[in-house]
Amino acid sequence: MAQATGPFLMLGAAILFTLLNFLIKLLSPEYTVWHIVFYRCFGGMVLLSLLMGRHGQNPFKGDNISLLMIRGFVGSVAFCCLVTAIKILPLSTAVVIFYSYPAFAALFAFILYRETLGMGELGSIFSVIAGVAILFDFHLAGGVLGQSMAVISAALAGLTVTLIRSLRLHNGPAVIYLYFCAMGALITLPMFIQSPGISLTMRDFFLITGIILTSIFAQIIMNQGFFHCRGWEGGVFMSSEVIFTAVAGIIFLHDPAPWRFWVGGIIIMGSGVMLARLKKNTAQPPSPVQDSAFSEKT
Repeated sequence: MAQATGPFLMLGAAILFTLLNFLIKLLSPEYTVWHIVFYRCFGGMVLLSLLMGRHGQNPFKGDNISLLMIRGFVGSVAFCCLVTAIKILPLSTAVVIFYSYPAFAALFAFILYRETLGMGELGSIFSVIAGVAILFDFHLAGGVLGQSMAVISAALAGLTVTLIRSLRLHNGPAVIYLYFCAMGALITLPMFIQSPGISLTMRDFFLITGIILTSIFAQIIMNQGFFHCRGWEGGVFMSSEVIFTAVAGIIFLHDPAPWRFWVGGIIIMGSGVMLARLKKNTAQPPSPVQDSAFSEKT
């Protein structure tokens, strides 16, 4: 039962991220990327600070502050690069390149923790990438800048989910996300200040509130999930987000359901099932003693 905790949490986070995507899509077009990221991060920072500091405690108190800040900075830059890639490239190209991040997570896990993968585990990673490519009818299109942004976002996302394994040893998932919000708000503040004048309607207010709350729960659940599985494993399970997004589009937006949806979806889910079965027959993720070696070096 314990081995199912990680996949279960990742699936829950993927569903919440799907809801987050739809809330962002419903916002007025006048909201730029910088507005969305700033509202999400600043709102999350304020809300978490109030909740975590309600008994007079310091909400930013954590273990290995420098690594918390690095993880928050890297995650924020990864998100900004992804949004930039989506604006420049066709959506299918940006999404498929980004969902190569489990492969980057496996690479960083080898560099930082000397983790090695078997053929079955490597197969599950590349099956996910193939499944996403089929589902989105992938064509390598767009300019070099957009493709570079997508690759950078995938690489940084891979590093981010790998670092969570060290941080989760002595920090709760809320603290990890709080530092992400703080760094994201700091990065986007200069661009937000340049064009802050947006008429906030009641509809927009409720949508932004929903974005803040959904992102908080999604990120905290995801961070908790990484305590039960390695970064690249979590990435494989989180790839179910593309299936949930496609299903939501079919149900609520009346998008078509071509053969690519069924074939790609089956490959993605099959990869997750294969990985879950492999986990039952392999050793558990690195112990806290192994992870803390990197934590102390940083």
